[in-house]
Parts: sequence; structure tokens; C-alpha cells
Amino acid sequence: MATNPSKLERHRSIPELYEEGRRYFRGEGTLNKTLACLSKDLDEHGIDYAVIGAVALFAHGYRRYTENIDLVMTPKDLRRFRGELKGLGYSPLFPGIKVMTTGEYPGDGKPKPVSMPNPSEASIEIGGVKFVTLEKLIELKLASGISAPDRLKDLADVQELIKIRKLDADFALKLDPSVRAKYRELEEAVRNSDSNQEE
Repeated sequence: MATNPSKLERHRSIPELYEEGRRYFRGEGTLNKTLACLSKDLDEHGIDYAVIGAVALFAHGYRRYTENIDLVMTPKDLRRFRGELKGLGYSPLFPGIKVMTTGEYPGDGKPKPVSMPNPSEASIEIGGVKFVTLEKLIELKLASGISAPDRLKDLADVQELIKIRKLDADFALKLDPSVRAKYRELEEAVRNSDSNQEE
């Protein structure tokens, strides 16, 4: 069984955040250690999960700092997480760890064609941790950014993934039809920006 996970810290000074950011990008930060411990505990208890959000962006090539670990689980596995892992040092509210459940809707939370996936159907293991697939991550980010005006960062995240992963317009065919037009719009903007820089 894994040792108690380090709690993600809050209210740090700017120098402390800077140092934590440096450790995070080297794979040695509090978040990295917490994620490794958490994934080991979940696997040992047979609780299925997939990491989503900024940590998943990092795993898929877009390296940006975060202080949160976002997960998706089925409602049944979330109940087991709460029941079985509380004694390992995870508090009832899981500070710094946010869990969404299969079937919930991204962005504004209202029903839409894209919802949180079942981890068993949309995850990939990277470095011993289960992450949502690139296709599903982009789909969730697009659905969130389209539906919630305060989530425009999600659309910017997709643009960064398009640049970094060199994704083309045909990648849209791997996504739910409801988000394809927005994906193509963002991909075209990236392509035009790259063309202008080459001139």
C-alpha cells in the first residue's frame, strides 16, 4: 500500500510557487508525488480512473503549470474512492483533487453531446498513470469552451495542443460532430498564424 500522499499546498508565496513550478516541470513537485501516490492507491484498490484537465494536457505534450489534479471516475468508483481511500490520508473533500463522474457535462454543466467518459473506454497509460486519451481531452476542452464563456482557456488549450502535436484538420473526424466546427476553426487559425510567421 502506498504511503500517505502529500496534500497539495495552498496560499504559497510567489517565490514558493516559482520553486514548486520548477519542481513540477522536472517531475519532482508536490503534485507529481501526489499523482504517483494516488494512481498507485487507485490501482491497488481496483478503482478505475482517468486524469483529465491540465495534468492531462501536460502528459499529452502541452506543459503548463497547475496545482490541481482533475479525475474522472464512474459514480460507483467515486463511492469506493471515498470509502476506501479516506484512511490513506485523502480527506473527504480531497484538497487539490477534483473528481468528475462519467456522464457529467463539461463547461456549463448542461446536457450536450459530449460528456465525461467512462475511464475504461477513453484512457491511455502514460508513465504508469491513466490519462484521458488525446481525442477525448480535446473533445472535452472544446465542449467546455464552447458552452461556458468563463472557460475560454479551454479553447486556448486546444490551440496549444494543435500547435505542439502538429494536428491537422482531419483530426476533427476523431471528435464528436458537435465540436468539429470549432476544432477546424482553431486549427485553421493555428495554420494561418504559422504561415504568416514563415513569410
